Amino acid sequence: MDNQTSIKYFQILAFSSHVENHRLLFAIFLVIYVTGLLGNLVILIAVFVDSHLHTPMYFFLCNLSSLDIIFTTVTLPKLMDILLSGSNVISFSECFSQLYFYVFLASTEDILLSSMAYDRYVAICSPLHYQLIMHNRKCVLILLGTWMSGCMNSIFMTVLISNLTLCRSNKIHHFFCEIKALEKISCNNSGFHIIIYVETLLLGVFPFLLSLTSYIKIIRVILSIKSKNGRRKAFSTCTSHLTVLIIFYGTGLCMYVKPPLEHLEEQDQVFSALYAAVTPMVNPLIYSLRNKDVNGALKRIVRSNKQLVVI
Repeated sequence: MDNQTSIKYFQILAFSSHVENHRLLFAIFLVIYVTGLLGNLVILIAVFVDSHLHTPMYFFLCNLSSLDIIFTTVTLPKLMDILLSGSNVISFSECFSQLYFYVFLASTEDILLSSMAYDRYVAICSPLHYQLIMHNRKCVLILLGTWMSGCMNSIFMTVLISNLTLCRSNKIHHFFCEIKALEKISCNNSGFHIIIYVETLLLGVFPFLLSLTSYIKIIRVILSIKSKNGRRKAFSTCTSHLTVLIIFYGTGLCMYVKPPLEHLEEQDQVFSALYAAVTPMVNPLIYSLRNKDVNGALKRIVRSNKQLVVI
């Protein structure tokens, strides 16, 4: 990072063309952040406290909830501070720390969602062999590999972007230190967009296709269910999961496959908001809080707390 001595800090131009709406945007992102935070914390508490949820599926969900809490915390508090106070300055080290954690968490979630889709595929399509296939050791290895892959990928991308000469401006046209926004203000970024395309292919397209394949096979099994009520409930769950996957992967792909010559900062910010804020908020609602096992666990926790209060 020695070649960056000319830039000591950045200015984050978050939704700069809508300055008059900053208070409203602050309120919207505050609701999104608090809702996502509380929803994911409820999932973590329910899974840790209730032994009925100590299964591979909820082990994966705990990791997803942990990811989503950190994911939104990396970007949204700083954004809300900018929208409320108008102070949009961020130091060089803070910016690259934010970039590192954003790439780390986004990469990890990309892979984790496909692993969860595979877990559901095994549970529904091979229920008799589920415990044999998705045993505890395998789940731990999958999750370790997922987090390690995200970490190594983030180190690689952060080192690459930090070696670019950022000399065109210190103004970032985004609501956080996003990799494409930093690329646009660099002078020697020739070929860097190719790396972004490869990154998108490996950690966006491939995991999405794996998830899509898993759910297509799940739907085939659902179609063979004789009970109309059973089919309806299963389809409802699958369509909810697919909706989240399409929003998450779709917005990510739209952001990173566009040609680098296009200057659509506002559009990128909207896609990023859906990708990094809205999806983490709806994940607990879609994957867990509509689940009867989780609802049962929450009821048991509430009842036990009431009994303790009475005693």
